[in-house]
Amino acid sequence: MKPNPYYVYILSGPSSILYTGVTNDLERRVLEHKGKLIQGFSSKFNMNRLLYYEAFNHPADAIAAEKMIKGWLRKKKLDLIRTMNPEFKDLSDDWGT
Repeated sequence: MKPNPYYVYILSGPSSILYTGVTNDLERRVLEHKGKLIQGFSSKFNMNRLLYYEAFNHPADAIAAEKMIKGWLRKKKLDLIRTMNPEFKDLSDDWGT
């Protein structure tokens, strides 16, 4: 039986601040961000656009990737986003509909 994937993801909002997180349920977590269901940084800055995600088989790998990305300068994060999403579209635009 294949384990559930773990994801590292990057969100943005109207202010263009980038938020990096990790989860084992990407759709649920992004919908929580969009609905501001969890108080904190992402709800304060309206982090509601999924710009990037990557799946991992082990939680430790996803957490390591999250820590690495959080340590990067903004330009490097934007370059990473462009590898998957060159137009910076909301990759979750049709979720929850």
